Amino acid sequence: MSDLPHLPVMLAEIVEALAPRPGAWVVDGTFGAGGHSRAFLERGANVLAIDQDPGAAEYAAALAAEGHPGEVRFVAGNFREMERLAASAGVERADGVLLDLGVSSMQLDEGERGFAFRQDGPLDMRMGAEGESAADVVNGYAVDDLAAIIYRYGEERHSRRVARRIVEARAKAPITTTGRLAEVVASAYPPGPRREHPARRTFQALRIHVNDELGALQEGLEGATRLLGAGGRLAVLAYHSLEDRIVKQYFRESPRLTPLTKKPLEASADETAANPRARSAKLRVAERSAA
Repeated sequence: MSDLPHLPVMLAEIVEALAPRPGAWVVDGTFGAGGHSRAFLERGANVLAIDQDPGAAEYAAALAAEGHPGEVRFVAGNFREMERLAASAGVERADGVLLDLGVSSMQLDEGERGFAFRQDGPLDMRMGAEGESAADVVNGYAVDDLAAIIYRYGEERHSRRVARRIVEARAKAPITTTGRLAEVVASAYPPGPRREHPARRTFQALRIHVNDELGALQEGLEGATRLLGAGGRLAVLAYHSLEDRIVKQYFRESPRLTPLTKKPLEASADETAANPRARSAKLRVAERSAA
């Protein structure tokens, strides 16, 4: 397990922000492969690992078997239910909480999970195993609803063109794979040079919608704040403006939190060169007040 399939983003900054100490409980609400959690454990902290990805339990078990001074407890679920999940694991108070809102390399690199526009696989995009899939949305939603999702969550200026092209394509045959959807979206784009793949924003929008990521974030922030003890810290890694805006506003308006980062911290040039997925990361940290 030393070779993680996912490089933890802004690891040094997060460790410094949360300052894990021996015997303290840190909740990793988006455990993934455990890259951040390993650093907490190495400093003697205990980790409550939460993740709705079915593959995360295996990484938690392997991490626990490495013999770190801290304890690992894993609970399957969405961090939006953090308080309930923590209670079920016997954790009543936390000294630190981490929410890393990025989709992990494991999910992006496994075509069968249906997240990646560069790899062909079933059009799924669900973090867990329940609820409607991206295929359900793409093949069942009206053009106006599709356009609204793609515009709101993907900030895609060609959202209506993309939505119309999707509806035209599915009328001939259902769109059931990521590869086919990427082709359809690309065909809706006007010709000319592009800085990014034309399907990136549409895939992002569908993933956010399918998993209700923004709703989960709001509930997760509230649950984390209630779970933290006085002086405990909450660190959130956001990767696009919608997420970061929610975190910024929550930190600023919550009477129980004191923001410790006036502006979000960003990954260093060296880190982004080694791990391009860190390029858009923004880290905000807040501390729980005694009130």
